[in-house]
Amino acid sequence: MEKVTEALQKTAIGGGDKKPKKEKKAPAEADASAGPLELQPPPAFIQERIDLFDRLYKEQQEELARKPHDDILITMPDGTVKPGKAYETTPAEIAKGISNSLYKRTVVARIDGEHLWDLERPLEKSCKLELLDFNDEQGKFVFWHSSAHILGEACERRFGCSLCIGPPVDNGFYYEMALPGGAAVQSTDWAPLENIVSKIVKEKQPFQRLEMTKEDLLKMFAYNPYKVHIIKDKIPDGTKTTVYRNGPLIDLCRGPHVPDTGRVEAFAIMKNSSSYFLGDPNNDSLQRIYGVSFPDKKQMAAHKKFLEEAAKRDHRVIGRQQELFYFEECSPGSAMWLPHGMRINNAIMEYIREEYWKRGYDEVMTPNMFNVSLWEQSGHLAHYKEDMFILNVDKEEFGLKPMNCPAHAMMFRHRERSHKELPLRLADFGVLHRNEASGALSGLTRVRRFQQDDAHIFCREDQIKEEVADLFDFMKSFYGMLGLSFKLKLSTRPDKFMGEIETWDRAEARLKEALDDFAASNDGVSWELNPGDGAFYGPKVDIAVLDCLNRHWQCATIQLDFQQPINFSLEYQTAEGVQKDKADGPAHAAAPEPAPEPEPAAADKKDGKEKKKPLVIKKPLSPGCARPVMIHRAMAGSIERFTAILTEHFAGKWPFWLSPRQVIVIPVGMGFLGYAKEVAAILKKERIYVDVDSSGNTLQKKIRNGQMAQYNFCFVVGDEEMRSRKVNIRYRDDTSTQARDVPVDLDEAVEKLRKLKADRGMYNPFPHKKEDGADKA
Repeated sequence: MEKVTEALQKTAIGGGDKKPKKEKKAPAEADASAGPLELQPPPAFIQERIDLFDRLYKEQQEELARKPHDDILITMPDGTVKPGKAYETTPAEIAKGISNSLYKRTVVARIDGEHLWDLERPLEKSCKLELLDFNDEQGKFVFWHSSAHILGEACERRFGCSLCIGPPVDNGFYYEMALPGGAAVQSTDWAPLENIVSKIVKEKQPFQRLEMTKEDLLKMFAYNPYKVHIIKDKIPDGTKTTVYRNGPLIDLCRGPHVPDTGRVEAFAIMKNSSSYFLGDPNNDSLQRIYGVSFPDKKQMAAHKKFLEEAAKRDHRVIGRQQELFYFEECSPGSAMWLPHGMRINNAIMEYIREEYWKRGYDEVMTPNMFNVSLWEQSGHLAHYKEDMFILNVDKEEFGLKPMNCPAHAMMFRHRERSHKELPLRLADFGVLHRNEASGALSGLTRVRRFQQDDAHIFCREDQIKEEVADLFDFMKSFYGMLGLSFKLKLSTRPDKFMGEIETWDRAEARLKEALDDFAASNDGVSWELNPGDGAFYGPKVDIAVLDCLNRHWQCATIQLDFQQPINFSLEYQTAEGVQKDKADGPAHAAAPEPAPEPEPAAADKKDGKEKKKPLVIKKPLSPGCARPVMIHRAMAGSIERFTAILTEHFAGKWPFWLSPRQVIVIPVGMGFLGYAKEVAAILKKERIYVDVDSSGNTLQKKIRNGQMAQYNFCFVVGDEEMRSRKVNIRYRDDTSTQARDVPVDLDEAVEKLRKLKADRGMYNPFPHKKEDGADKA
């Protein structure tokens, strides 16, 4: 733990008042800090790039000057309207007109509620204008994107490298690059790079936007094979895209950016690592440098304090300290759950199973491996094959199960279904496998083998609203008990989707209605739109929980799926016995069963073998039947990931019902060990996790060890307790109970712990009642 803390102080926190002892540098690291701060002379491609930019930028400005400067109206969020001129008035001018302080804190503009716009870029028509600061999520990402460009400039000036990509991420930004000769970035490069960044910030370099043709882009970046690949792959022939310049850096980028580099007053490099170009192990190995930045030093100090607290709560550290889980090299990404970790795992599942019983779910189990034809039928294979573990069995391809939904669809269709069975709620804790990239694996938060509290609800379309309302209630109850708040986003139809747009529109409308009702209810939560991020088969509600550090974690999901019932030809007999064109538009009209499949034609045969038929032959609805709607849902999501979140949320101080170490019985002396064991045996019968400290340590050290091990309660027993069959109780989370207290009857203590566990409470059932002379005792 000391090594982790020391490393964070050196790299992310900036250390304390004492300076760390200087250590001898390895030769490679010593070489990295030696030599000039910047390359002299700079690489020739920098000036060649600037010359082309200057020529084209001048032409662009002349073209803009010729545009008609018509009168336009700019509507602000409060309804006020500002006059302006097309291709002349900028958002920056509007901000300055309101107040200079507003302009200084504004990062970027948003036009008509959807398009981000550079502050110094002239508006082109009448519009609605919003001015976003760093506290806005989109404003923060623009700020960090601009900071990535500043880092890119510093890297070019120091290394003469070939830059690749530099995006903002959840906690800052990074830039990937290839150093000359395949060299690696060293930690000793951080300070020189930050020094160059300080110069860039002081220069207040403006960010200039230029539209360029694909042909000119290929000329400008001819020196950089990575940019050339991106240009050829992502930019269609005959089209244009944008570059941005700040100082000597010109980078392929859609933008927008902050007005100038002077906005970035606080900047720090956090770490560096290796990576692969485009994330493909078959491509070149690159260097990646991560950073974080803020508009002022006060926010940077707060961030460093946050990192310090987060480091103390790191689930990987606590997992080792409390012996919860670990990983073996022979099975990367697959946790080895130790006994104490399984206690937590089982407690989470036990709660969910109790909720399933109350809410009418039926638990099922499905195979771990299926023929890939199952995922061909569902459409997942085209989207997830690269993330699946594929095996060859009997000359056919099989895959380890990465999700449960196709198997549950098959379970629904294995016999005829009636409307009386709906809603049918199938829950499955089955083991899932996903082939995550080795570099992405991170403790329990990103694994290859995991379990989900996964369930699929098959219902009528008119039952959707009620079912989703129950899921919101489930979620509110679950997260509220754990002290977690949450945010909701509606993710709508992506670019690549399955099915008809009309069906998607219906599905999205159903979810919007349910979200609006929940937002309007008592203790409801408002929701945001997340356009284009739905699953390929349907829209979804993404739920991000917020822990005690206000970090967002993606956990639960609710997905509305009209497509899988069509893919698997799912149907149920309606109450009327006559098809009512409801759930699937025109295709829902009653239709006869299709004729049997004809013999395969010659073209359908290969090497004398028939072409493989689909797992399920799609067919129109049977007379008197309708399609169910399929709701995919999870509350905890991955149990592994959820355990990691709770570990960090509670900092390893588990509430009693989740705790793997609930009670430790401490005898005052060895003469009371027998009674201590008797107390432990009674607690064990109540399925309470109890241990006895039979060591020869002093009483104070035993108590201290129990507290450090995060036992919820220490039961101290001595002569008085043994004679009267009582226990003296110290509660971990209440400092007032750390001294000797009035002993509690053993039967009373057991009953109160039984209730505390059943309530899943976070209270102390043993209020402090200090007796006279207790301190002397």
